[in-house]
Amino acid sequence: MIERTMQIDRMENVINVFGTFDQNLRLIESELVVNVIDRDERLHISGEPENVILAEKAIEGLLLLASRGENIDAQNVKYIIKLVKEGKQNKISDISGDVVCITAKGKPIKAKTLGQKQYTDAIKNNTVTLGVGPAGTGKTYLAVAAAVSAFRAEKVNRIILTRPAVEAGERLGFLPGDLQSKVDPYLRPLYDALFEMLGAETYSKYLERGNIEVAPLAYMRGRTLDDSFIILDEAQNTSKEQMKMFLTRIGFGSKAVVTGDITQVDLPAEKSSGLVEAMRVLKGIKDIEICRLSGADVVRHELVQKIVEAYEKDGKKQKTNYKK
Repeated sequence: MIERTMQIDRMENVINVFGTFDQNLRLIESELVVNVIDRDERLHISGEPENVILAEKAIEGLLLLASRGENIDAQNVKYIIKLVKEGKQNKISDISGDVVCITAKGKPIKAKTLGQKQYTDAIKNNTVTLGVGPAGTGKTYLAVAAAVSAFRAEKVNRIILTRPAVEAGERLGFLPGDLQSKVDPYLRPLYDALFEMLGAETYSKYLERGNIEVAPLAYMRGRTLDDSFIILDEAQNTSKEQMKMFLTRIGFGSKAVVTGDITQVDLPAEKSSGLVEAMRVLKGIKDIEICRLSGADVVRHELVQKIVEAYEKDGKKQKTNYKK
């Protein structure tokens, strides 16, 4: 057993890191099997030598995030502990760097994990970005944030959001109402993100002017999209032909982000996913980057991360059994 002492520079940062009723502190102690006491404007960490060193690094990383205005929660704590255990504590400063976008209510949108940081950087630096990963990793949300940021900076004239309406087999006539009401259920996640970034009133204004377009993928055929930020969501449900059609719509001054989860393909068994095919065909092409997000990048409810990890574990087990 050893004890190490950390000097406290700003008590408000420590309060943020410890959390309400010291919830985050209890989590640090539980995860790393240490005891942390706040005394005389110092933190006293005691436990086994290796655990104490890890706890000190984790607390330093969390204090760094707190000093940058981040609100520390259990998810932050577990992610930082994971990075420290993997020897990646020097990467903590990369998290919560540049603000991707400011919402209509003034909330800054930032990458919360290293995977998300790589994803947002790829969008910024490439014409085409493929964001592939499980539910809850912020693929669509961050893409919409980047699109709104580019639009506000007048780097593009339009934001175009699209996704395949696979659930109804593209036969939208079976649904009641006009075209807009028929495609709304499929495009709702995109609407929700846009409403948060722009506000409902501003969104409606840009929609009327044609600066924002939300449409099913089938309506992209035959078009050339210049000076546009184009997002294809749920791309795992595109056919190979649809994906090629979409990618060849890109015009001068445009950016495209393709998002999807290749573990949730809703296509008929005999059809292969256009996203999987694109990941293979486009690999290594300059100005196209493929970002693979994982369960570690899930920023929804903690249970979502556990569900994703369980399915990933089961998938690996199934592959191992299949090889046998």
